[in-house]
Amino acid sequence: MHFINFKAKYCQSTRLIMDGITLEEFDRLSFNMILMSPPCQPFTRIGLQGDMTDPRTNSFLYILDILPRLQKLPKYILLENVKGFEVSSTRDLLIQTIGNCGFQYQEFLLSPTSLGIPNSRLRYFLIAKLQSVPFPFQAPGQVLMEFPQTESEHPQKHAIDAEKKIEEKKIEPNICFDSSTQCSGKEAILFKLETAGEIDRKHQQDSDLSVRMLRDFLEDDIDMNSYFLPPKSLLRYALLLDIVKPTSRRSTCFTKGYGRYIEGTGSVLQTTEDVQIETIYKSLTNLSQEEKITRLLMLQLRFFTPKEIANLLGFPPEFVTVPGALQEQKGQVSNSSLLPTDGS
Repeated sequence: MHFINFKAKYCQSTRLIMDGITLEEFDRLSFNMILMSPPCQPFTRIGLQGDMTDPRTNSFLYILDILPRLQKLPKYILLENVKGFEVSSTRDLLIQTIGNCGFQYQEFLLSPTSLGIPNSRLRYFLIAKLQSVPFPFQAPGQVLMEFPQTESEHPQKHAIDAEKKIEEKKIEPNICFDSSTQCSGKEAILFKLETAGEIDRKHQQDSDLSVRMLRDFLEDDIDMNSYFLPPKSLLRYALLLDIVKPTSRRSTCFTKGYGRYIEGTGSVLQTTEDVQIETIYKSLTNLSQEEKITRLLMLQLRFFTPKEIANLLGFPPEFVTVPGALQEQKGQVSNSSLLPTDGS
């Protein structure tokens, strides 16, 4: 996909193993910027968190070893990774290395919603520049949670001071289809496998006018039959689906398994906007499997297309995918990319 969307001369080095490039070869490149998105698996919260001991970190550690020995340091560095990288030993080594090289830097934890894009995908970012003058919004030792206002005299107020700023309160869910039913948990469940607090959070997200509606990112002419959820999946995962409408201002993070797996891989789109999802879910009690499927099919739930996901990840309209590429391959490219935004 890179060779289709970019000139080949910009892609030649992508076929090389990073830690196989010698110091002399790096010096000959004489680059002025490093853009990095190292493998995230060593730092994910649900993984083994191998950090520096994970072999997949080796290429990044090699870059950190090479950096101070370059004849000419790059002027800028941009790095992206998952939440969790900011508390890793690898991050500490990065900060130590660029600090010794004379870089000014700032760290962030940001989501596309910060840019008005209706998708939640919290990621770690670091920007660094080889200048003695610090960033006007620089907050040393702090990880900023939003794009800074350069006129602010106190950027620290936007920084992380506790996990409660980014972690939702965890409440054990219970299943109830009827809001009048008394559940034994701490909060009643309205119509799905989620708490009233979670539903309130989604309503707040949909009320945030600084974020655009999903309809702005959808394709106009597609064969929806290719993307509808199959009846068996509807029945099995009905209580686990994150359902959004074209008028929604939110969607969950899309993973590379989206389209192949259902649970936890991304939101699905309700295409019949006049059907109330609450009414459908509350009516499922005591129905047979066939009747439940009939009810759920009324929502006409479908997967987002690869193009729509690319739109939500900030890819430009002219970006094209390789004909015949698998959904998982397209997802890997989309989720491993750093993209400029309008006005950047």
